[in-house]
Amino acid sequence: MPGCPLPLDTLPKPLQKHADEKAPPALRMMGAKGLVPAVAPGDLVTLLYFLSFDGDAAVAGTAQRTAEGLPDKLWGVALRGEGLPGQVLDWLADRLAGKEPALELVLLNPATPDATVARLADSVSQRLVDIVRQNELRLLRCDEIIRALCRNPNALASTIDGACDFCVRNGLTLLDVPQLVAAHVRIHGVDPSARAPEPVETAAALMRDYGAELAQERAEGAAAETAEDANKKLNITQRIMRMSVAEKIKLATLGNKEARTLLLRDSNKLVCMAAATSPRITDGEILGLANSRTVSVDVLRYIYSNREFTRTYAIKISLVKNPKVPLPTALKMMYTLQEKDIKELARDRNVPQTIQAQAKAFMMKKEAAARGPAMGKH
Repeated sequence: MPGCPLPLDTLPKPLQKHADEKAPPALRMMGAKGLVPAVAPGDLVTLLYFLSFDGDAAVAGTAQRTAEGLPDKLWGVALRGEGLPGQVLDWLADRLAGKEPALELVLLNPATPDATVARLADSVSQRLVDIVRQNELRLLRCDEIIRALCRNPNALASTIDGACDFCVRNGLTLLDVPQLVAAHVRIHGVDPSARAPEPVETAAALMRDYGAELAQERAEGAAAETAEDANKKLNITQRIMRMSVAEKIKLATLGNKEARTLLLRDSNKLVCMAAATSPRITDGEILGLANSRTVSVDVLRYIYSNREFTRTYAIKISLVKNPKVPLPTALKMMYTLQEKDIKELARDRNVPQTIQAQAKAFMMKKEAAARGPAMGKH
């Protein structure tokens, strides 16, 4: 039986002893039964996922049965949490397949792989079809999702028509999907399958022609760009500009930092969000976006709403200073900063006026409180 595809250090240190294949069988079985004390729901389901790959069939089978029998409250917390690996979400979708509220949370979790959503989309209930339909970024990013929705017997014709119209307007027409062909006829007045397709710029073609340039992340402090590099970059930029929204979204997922930087400036918010949520984006890029005064409000909202990002202190300071972040959010973060940084904000004229004023008021209150006991000694 193949081992778990995730590294052992995905689990918190105290749980690793229950998942390590070298650990005693009794310790692994304890984990498989979910008998580990004081463990967070997300960590528990990740442990069960690990143990489902155990070389001991009894341990693996027990882990699967424990996952299938998890109390609603426990899987509810786990599936809502941030940071659950995509492989675990995919595995839980199968374990909890008979529980519609659980599948709803799987579909709503941004970390759920597109392939999982596509697998679920051809058989879920009408209510869950609507949830899949509402995630427009996924529809354009993964062709298999719209294919699956069109096969789903529970989907209303109006829902499928709306999804197909949206896809076609954004440049996605799949000739093997009759509903998308019909939508193309409705919107453009021509049958796309009745004539030779016009050449269109695609993410796949660009990756094929410039695979090395678009796959490789340019290192900080790399050698200066040559004239040939600059010419290639210009060609790539021109070709990206000719792409449909659907193809730009696919490139945002596949391409490198330079492609993402260009797509983050796109006028379409779905393209910007595809670049910001790319699995290849780095913490350094997120920090740059948190600092940016020109980034879209949707991208900023994604960053300041994500607890994984705001745990990084430098990102939090950048968000507090950014005038595009809503004041209530920025102020709430400001009060969690270190005193030396709040003092710096009080002197910084480049931050929003209200942030500077509140930072000054905070420091004055601190100083007054420190003076109070000192004066009382005289």
